[in-house]
Amino acid sequence: MLGHRNRNRRSALLASAALVGGALLMTACQDTDGTVDSGAAQSSSPSAVAGSTSASASASEDAASDGPSDAASDAPTSGASDEPTDSPSAGSGSNGSKVGQVCGANDLSWSTRSESQAGGYILVMAKAKSGITCVLPAALPTVAFGSDGTEAGPVEQAVGKQITLSGGTVAYAGVNPKTTNTDGGKELDSIIVAVGNEDANPVSLKVGTITVDKPVVTNWHTAPKDAVPFS
Repeated sequence: MLGHRNRNRRSALLASAALVGGALLMTACQDTDGTVDSGAAQSSSPSAVAGSTSASASASEDAASDGPSDAASDAPTSGASDEPTDSPSAGSGSNGSKVGQVCGANDLSWSTRSESQAGGYILVMAKAKSGITCVLPAALPTVAFGSDGTEAGPVEQAVGKQITLSGGTVAYAGVNPKTTNTDGGKELDSIIVAVGNEDANPVSLKVGTITVDKPVVTNWHTAPKDAVPFS
C-alpha cells in the first residue's frame, strides 16, 4: 500500500513538473519573440528614415549642382556676329547726296578768280565738302546772270566727261560774260551757278564788276588750262 502511494505521488510530481516546465518554456518563447520583433522594429525604422533623408539630401545636392551648369550651357553667348554690318563710306551734303550720286551745289565748296586769257573770263572752281564724294555729270554747268536769269550758252561743241569729286579733287569751268564787240550789256557783280537745271540749291558767287552780254561757259574740266572759254 505504501509503495502504491509513493508511485502516485511521484507521477503527480512529474506531471506538475512537466506542466510548470511547459509554462516556463512558453513564457520564454513569448518574451524572446517580443524582444526580437520590438528590436527589429526599433532598429529598422531609424535606418529607413536615415536612408530616406540621405537620399533626399543627395538628390537636392545633385539638382543644385546640375541646375546652374545646365542653365549656363543653355544661355546664349555673346560675341562677334558673322552677319555683315552696313557702314557708310562717306557723309552726305545738306541735300542728302551720297557716294556715287550726282553733286548738288550745296555739296561743294566754291570759289572764283578773274583770268586775262581769251579777252578776260571768270574761272569757277568747285570741290566736294569734307566727307562727301559725288559726281559732276557730263553736262554743261548752269550759269545765270542778273535778276532776269540770263543763262550762259555752251562754248564747246560736245559735253565733257563726268567728274567724281572727293577730297582735294577740283573741277574747273570757264565763264566769258561778254562775247559781243558792242558797248552794250548789263553791269553785275555776281553770278549764279548750279549743277544742272534740276539743282534745287544754286549758289551766288561774287565776281567783281562785269559786263554781261551773250555769256558762254565751258564744260567741267579737271585742269584749269582746259577751261579757257575760247570762242
